[in-house]
Amino acid sequence: MIKKIDHIAIAVKNLAEEIIRYRDVLGLEYLGSEVVAEQKVTVAFFRINDVFIELLEPIGPDSPISAFIEKKGGGLHHLALEVDDIQAAIGRLQEKNVQMLDREPKKGAHSARIAFAHPKSFSGVLYEFKQKGDES
Repeated sequence: MIKKIDHIAIAVKNLAEEIIRYRDVLGLEYLGSEVVAEQKVTVAFFRINDVFIELLEPIGPDSPISAFIEKKGGGLHHLALEVDDIQAAIGRLQEKNVQMLDREPKKGAHSARIAFAHPKSFSGVLYEFKQKGDES
């Protein structure tokens, strides 16, 4: 079911400032940014070997990331795990009594198909399950 850790997502208030910090201070390979309208965020990706760091900036006050930043000030938001078949993964998780926030896949960055499990199912950790898209 799970192939690997795909990315670590971090909610940020100012994406432009954080891109400089991650690229120039940490020296990470910056892969670019994109708007993910369905998730109401702008994302920036950095590569560390075969794992990515994804910075998330809300694109409006109704973004779930806006609420997260308001409540926690930003920081670690979720861990993403790559799967071969997102629909099958959702089904297996539900069979194991995992509370899913998404019962159907949604569109993520790079045309990926994603679904989130409720943090209550995993000791307070928000997990994203991701099936790579054509552009990944």
